[in-house]
Amino acid sequence: MLPDGAGLVVVANTASGTADRVRALQAGLPGAEVVECEPADVRAELAKAAARAQVLGVCGGDGTVNAAAETALRHDVPLAVLPGGTLNRFAHDLGVEGARDLTRAVQRGEAVKVDVGRFACDGKQGIFLNACSLGAYPELVRERDRWSKRIGGWPAGVLAALRVLRADRHPLEAEFRGRARPLWLLFVGNGTYHRMGLAPGRRLDLADGQFDVRVVHGGRRPALRLLAAAVAGPLTLPHSRLRSSGGTPIPAHAAVQVNRLHLTGVEPGTLLAYDGEVTEVDSEITLEKLPEALTVYRPTTPS
Repeated sequence: MLPDGAGLVVVANTASGTADRVRALQAGLPGAEVVECEPADVRAELAKAAARAQVLGVCGGDGTVNAAAETALRHDVPLAVLPGGTLNRFAHDLGVEGARDLTRAVQRGEAVKVDVGRFACDGKQGIFLNACSLGAYPELVRERDRWSKRIGGWPAGVLAALRVLRADRHPLEAEFRGRARPLWLLFVGNGTYHRMGLAPGRRLDLADGQFDVRVVHGGRRPALRLLAAAVAGPLTLPHSRLRSSGGTPIPAHAAVQVNRLHLTGVEPGTLLAYDGEVTEVDSEITLEKLPEALTVYRPTTPS
């Protein structure tokens, strides 16, 4: 427990519009130290803060939180997350909606252990708290979010699929579970997502030991498959099938839960999106769970 916040060092990304939330946190935890910095300095400031903190705090969006989690793991310190960016999915699933929730958790010492996902590819590796994805998924989500407030979630999903399919697109070629498969998109959630559609729903358990893997298989009719995913709420059903012109059932999208995933045959330059960040991958990608690897403050009863 840190009754007045002494021992908590919070690094705030000023580009995420964090000023008001940081002031609210300081009002509740006057002993906490706050370091405000530009995006280019976030990782360096996180490392310095972790070296002297009992608890590492972070205020920013999911990309900033990802960097803080990586630092907290390296320094073996607990993490306190104050949402402050445009996407705050990890904080939302923790039940931390603002400074009041985090203040109560820190004061009372309310913390839990959560799973962390890790990816490795050709000497490059990183972690993810929310999800990572390959193929058309990042573009679909971005387009859907752009239009959903104006026209609603279901129409926005259909429009997103149509806009993404305007591009000259080929399926991602990858070996998945021992078989070579063309995939239009691959989504890997760190924990089981509920109400899964073109944008993630909510996770009720952040330490369930599973990856939530959702795929839309490749085929000759990408428009039909991606539109089916957009309309049906894709990736909610364990299996969904389309039919070929000859009447033969063709798997369109599917879901599976695993704790490790190995992909091979990935085309060089393929983009992997994770927690709001993007990196290039090629050849082979290994995704594995780090069960209950990170300690994070979480209020038992959100305000």
